[in-house]
Amino acid sequence: MSNTQILASFAANLKFEQIPKDVVARAEDLFLDWFGSALAGREARPVETIQKYAFEFGPQSGPCEVLISRRTTSPLFAAMINAAASHFAEQDDLHNSSVLHPATVVFPAAWAAAQALGRSGKEFIAASVAGYEAGIRVGEFLGRSHYKIFHTTGTVGTIAAAAAVGNLLRLSDEQMVNAFGSAGTQAAGLWEFLKDAADSKQLHTAKAAANGLLAAYLAADGFTGAKDIFEGAKGMGAGLSTQTHPDKLAEALGERWALIETSFKYHASCRHTHPAADALLQVIQREKLSPDDVETVVTHVHQAAIDVLGPVIDPKTVHQAKFSMGTVLALVAEFGHAGVREFDGHYKESRIEHFCKKVSMVLDHEVDTAYPSRWIGKVVVQTKDGRTFEGRVDDPKGDPGNTLTRAELEHKTLTLGLYGNAATEDELKRSIASVWGITDATVVSRLLPESKLEVQHG
Repeated sequence: MSNTQILASFAANLKFEQIPKDVVARAEDLFLDWFGSALAGREARPVETIQKYAFEFGPQSGPCEVLISRRTTSPLFAAMINAAASHFAEQDDLHNSSVLHPATVVFPAAWAAAQALGRSGKEFIAASVAGYEAGIRVGEFLGRSHYKIFHTTGTVGTIAAAAAVGNLLRLSDEQMVNAFGSAGTQAAGLWEFLKDAADSKQLHTAKAAANGLLAAYLAADGFTGAKDIFEGAKGMGAGLSTQTHPDKLAEALGERWALIETSFKYHASCRHTHPAADALLQVIQREKLSPDDVETVVTHVHQAAIDVLGPVIDPKTVHQAKFSMGTVLALVAEFGHAGVREFDGHYKESRIEHFCKKVSMVLDHEVDTAYPSRWIGKVVVQTKDGRTFEGRVDDPKGDPGNTLTRAELEHKTLTLGLYGNAATEDELKRSIASVWGITDATVVSRLLPESKLEVQHG
């Protein structure tokens, strides 16, 4: 069997009973984390634009819920909107070594398909795990060279979504290979948008989730796709990477559960900023510094951080500011956290812009060599009175070695849901309880009631 066939067979046949309890618990954690991020996308202009398009061209009602508006539509358009919404606040999860945000493409597609098909909570969790395991391995297969030009979540996300939905559709091994082929030929997502503060990032996740779902449904009806979409002479590896790692595609399936390696985001910014942000916060708290005490901050980073963050010199929008190392560190220095409200309320303030100019990035051999398996944070802080302090973080907050507790995840979900004016506090607490009990559901149901949004913060 080829690597593609092995991966497809695993994704098609994974059952809840085969998944270790700690992986199931982590999948529940990740699902709740995704739910909060999706709600935070409400009222965001790019997300609302995609939703407007979806309801103009798609069904006005259907079996699948759209979280930000409480409306319903078809699986395709529900997946599209929920995926766009969950990638806007920049607090959705990240898997380090694949540099993939799995939740924002897996859960929208799997949740829509599970609702449409009347699947159980256990089946939904199993399918989501299949999506994570497949997507992460394809991301690792494409490697660092892919990420330099391509937004991995946009490209690999099609495969992850197809794997999850294909599992729910109970595809055969051959059908799952076809689903991968159709998903891979639709893989797209380029980083060029970031330089212009364009809206493409939400389009990447929207289309990845929808296209992966489409590929799986087509395969279920006999539609064929390339049989060697990953390693073929004109496949994803050849077209989207200069150095692939074929051994990663089927590595330790059913033994290494890559899902539990996924990190939560503590700050509402690009994950490349988090290690340095935590290292700076370490110095500020340890030495009891104020932002005015700081003369310069030199962040020691991996090359991908320079590639992604480097073009953002003067952020023009809140979303672009989340890709500015200087802005993120300025907010951390000022408030101790770069959250959604810190960005919205302060990213263009003169004191934040002033601190931003103090921050620079340099390539660090140790940090770059460790990446992407480990995301090390190192900073050197020079004070105005001539002192020099160093900070180092080996496990940024949210990483598996420094993870968020369930209490912290619940707090994060409440914060994001209220931030997006997407639900009341009581509704959010009921939704949280539903997520923690998802594996007891004989048929998955809505996370939020279908009603007009009349939000009163509790």
